[in-house]
Amino acid sequence: MTPIKRIDCGKRMSDAVIHNGIVYLSGQVGAEGEGIEAQTRAVLASVDALLAKAGTDKTRILSAQIWLADMADFAGMNAVWEGWVSAGNCPTRATGESRLAAPGYKVEVIVTAALP
Repeated sequence: MTPIKRIDCGKRMSDAVIHNGIVYLSGQVGAEGEGIEAQTRAVLASVDALLAKAGTDKTRILSAQIWLADMADFAGMNAVWEGWVSAGNCPTRATGESRLAAPGYKVEVIVTAALP
């Protein structure tokens, strides 16, 4: 039986879970009140840090789900995403609009990645 490894397991959730060579990240958000570009940069830095804790990196991302509080921020989020994503290693991706956990959040990103 393959063990399940939980990274930064708290009372409510883990920041990441590893099982069968796959890393599942919880939704990452930036600081409330910042603009879409700043929040997206913060979110992607959190993704990088969690993937490193799990022993992998953004070149191994399989899929990403992106939630925007307002689709009017799609272009701003994409400008940051396109500068961050690893060329030639783009994951599958879906982007939708949703009310997020706090009114100041503009973007939330959920990532699934493979271990090396």
